Amino acid sequence: MPSTADSTPTSPSPTVASPVPEANGRRLPGWAGLAFRLTATLGLMAFVLRGIDWQSLLGLLQSLDWRWCISGLLTAVFIQIIAGIRWSSLARPIGFEHTTGYFVWRFFEGLFFNLCLPSSIGGDVVKAYRLAETTSGRLLAGCTILADRLTGVSALGVLAGAALLALRFQLSPVVTLAVGGLLLSGVLLFFRLAVGSLDWLLDRLPAHHRLRQFLSQLLPYQLRPILMSRAVGWSLIVQAGASVSVALLARALGVNLGLGIWFSVVPLIALAMVLPISINGVGLREGGMALLLSPWGVAREQAIAVGLLWLLATVFTGLAGGVLFLLDRRPHGPGDLTFPATADQ
Repeated sequence: MPSTADSTPTSPSPTVASPVPEANGRRLPGWAGLAFRLTATLGLMAFVLRGIDWQSLLGLLQSLDWRWCISGLLTAVFIQIIAGIRWSSLARPIGFEHTTGYFVWRFFEGLFFNLCLPSSIGGDVVKAYRLAETTSGRLLAGCTILADRLTGVSALGVLAGAALLALRFQLSPVVTLAVGGLLLSGVLLFFRLAVGSLDWLLDRLPAHHRLRQFLSQLLPYQLRPILMSRAVGWSLIVQAGASVSVALLARALGVNLGLGIWFSVVPLIALAMVLPISINGVGLREGGMALLLSPWGVAREQAIAVGLLWLLATVFTGLAGGVLFLLDRRPHGPGDLTFPATADQ
């Protein structure tokens, strides 16, 4: 958040407030954030597409090999199913006793709302709202979603770091796996320390503090640290699958690069897209492709086309979630385990 500083030298009085009171707690209206992101999205796309050979770009999209394209889209759907399973592995142990299919269903609904809402966390809010009936339950659901996000980002870092080091220093596959293992060990150690400090934090909060009551519900993560480790493992599968999906989409455009390159390019772009700059990462995705694929001899038009197909895969999975949302719009409380038979696993 932007901050202001009071630099007036002629106001020594202690009644001169800090920057926070001067702002009267005023926050930017919701439309301002949307306007900023919309402007940033349009600006990024205009920058990426400047001087583009439109005839070449359209020719690439018209000459798609649909077999590779469909394979990439189906892989994108499959990895989101795995991501839903990852979420269930974090939510079930702390009281959300739904079927795996229930979580996958709600996860896809969240993808749809991420697609159609201006906020980057719109889908997460909907997932928490649909998972629980009470305010405290939804806060706890939001915590599982945050843990899910954190494990996903950590897996991105492991994959991108190992792949970049391998490409930079021409590491052998065995050494690359060793480097990835070291990075993964560091991530797991971080989560172990973070979760293990819950007792320390709870001891320093008043007995009836609301934050204490909330954090105490996360103690199952401390009692069973394997839960976070397992979620990181699922995340590695998800992020590796995302790279494979983009590689398949690139093959549809005639871009044939080794998976090691995609394991570095896709996670780096995905990390950039975490920043709440543009809507759905539009502009960041395409510009990142043009920047990171150019050293490998990929033409700018081809790289941008790969980014557009990646966007198509995002839209495709989001629309699949929209269909699921329309098929079942009834609220389900934490104790209501009734769900369509097709989603029960």
